[in-house]
Amino acid sequence: MVKGERLKVKGKVLLGMSGGIDSTVSAMLLLEQGYEVVGVTFRTFDSIKESCLAKEKGCCSVESIMEAKHNAERMGFEHHIVDFRDTFKRCVIQNFIDEYMSGRTPNPCVLCNSHIKWGELMRVADEFGCDYIATGHYARVVERDGHVYLGTAADTKKDQTYFLWMLTEEQLRRTIFPLGDLTKDQVREIARQHGYEKLATKRESQEICFVPNDDYRAFLRANVPDYKERVHAGEYVDAQGNVLGHHEGFVNYTIGQRKGLGIALGHPAYITHIDAATNRITLGTNDDMYATELRFSAPKGFSTSRNLEISTSRLMARIRYRSQAVPVKKIDGNCIEFATPVWGITPGQSVVLYEDDLVVGGGIIQ
Repeated sequence: MVKGERLKVKGKVLLGMSGGIDSTVSAMLLLEQGYEVVGVTFRTFDSIKESCLAKEKGCCSVESIMEAKHNAERMGFEHHIVDFRDTFKRCVIQNFIDEYMSGRTPNPCVLCNSHIKWGELMRVADEFGCDYIATGHYARVVERDGHVYLGTAADTKKDQTYFLWMLTEEQLRRTIFPLGDLTKDQVREIARQHGYEKLATKRESQEICFVPNDDYRAFLRANVPDYKERVHAGEYVDAQGNVLGHHEGFVNYTIGQRKGLGIALGHPAYITHIDAATNRITLGTNDDMYATELRFSAPKGFSTSRNLEISTSRLMARIRYRSQAVPVKKIDGNCIEFATPVWGITPGQSVVLYEDDLVVGGGIIQ
């Protein structure tokens, strides 16, 4: 547990609903705790491109939107569908395309949370006269020394703070995470106790909601007008620049990829670097995937913005979701040095900094 008190508030809450078990159980808990709940579900995209021939899925599909509305009606509170398609396309989808076309690997959930699920949700909350917003994320809001922080969830396997690091203190002050102190098994049991057996056993999607069939390559081909001019065969090289073979275009590969390279070198080869400007991909060994430093952009305040004294000896960093947090040796400007080598540092992904169970900073890996 994090030292400090969780914010205890009552009032009118705007709840982001996906139609899934987490937001539905969040609604149950908020109602039981005496909050007035208003449900809202985002419309963030259509079928993206008819040429993709893919069915919509995930939290933004027509099916999930109708399920959210049905669940709200069943529990007796109002529900609204809000159209965020233009903003979502401009902020999230375009960034996703731009990053991949620059040879980087984006994390769209980070931007979606900060710009859509909180940025736009705050605005809608004001329109509906709501004091607070709530979501079904596994995270906590923690107050310490007059400041508010994002805290890790009780269920470490489901903790989603990695995707939420860009949330501001202002946003967190108005946020409630009903599931922060619960495990996923407990959430499923609550759903069963309330008669939602089907929802309690429903399989959860881990895919990017707007990418059909979880195939980002097909998505890019369908959504980048000059794709054929920009993506074509290029060279595989080693660390010294020696040509090893040819690939099918830099966007088809990601850092750390080992399978599907279409080249045999007599030993396992990993992608260690992607250069979109030259269309060259560098291959190396597993040992070459380790590094002790990374550079990042958009630093998030560390000790200056919230007066929390950061002890480097207690500072940990996570470079991808579900990766093990590793100790930080030193932070110098926009450079982080790790105490031990880390595997697979990937430009475009986030690095999130923790002190104990608090998120104290973050940035986009460069």
